[in-house]
Amino acid sequence: MGFPESVLTKDEQVVLHLHPHWKALFLPVLWFVLTAAVIAAVSLFTGVGTIGTLIAAGVGLVVVLVVTVWPWIKWKTTHYVFTNERVIMRSGVFSRSGRDIPLGRVNDVSFSHSLFERMLGCGTLTIESAGERGQVQLTDIPQVEKTQSMLYELVDADRQKHTFGDDDRQALVDEIKNDATS
Repeated sequence: MGFPESVLTKDEQVVLHLHPHWKALFLPVLWFVLTAAVIAAVSLFTGVGTIGTLIAAGVGLVVVLVVTVWPWIKWKTTHYVFTNERVIMRSGVFSRSGRDIPLGRVNDVSFSHSLFERMLGCGTLTIESAGERGQVQLTDIPQVEKTQSMLYELVDADRQKHTFGDDDRQALVDEIKNDATS
């Protein structure tokens, strides 16, 4: 399930689209392997087609759906999108939630990662905003240091775009002076 382009404004462009790091799927995959091993062991010891095998297969299917497929669906439907105008976060399967932070409202961008997360190449990105809700933490961000730098550059470019230069400031002063003397 890709990110819907329909939520973007006319001139908005996606710079980076992320899902959480694959480490979020490590335990579900491990559970899948263990469940398959248990089903195989039960089949070997009780014989294929016996009631024990069928029960093990049924329980295994439920375990696989709950412990493996569900986390994958949640991972796939979690989006961190960085555009030239804002940071967009969307998550959820049946009920969705989202938050947008305009780049102009971003006050600070920081990251942290443990030694284990550094080895895996992920971490937590913290975005401080000027809004009512203040801070948002995005966990399991792949290449968190590069993402933090990229977001800083986006915020800086947005500020440059919305800041008066000396020429703009002088033109405004001249216009106000002309209006005052007329």
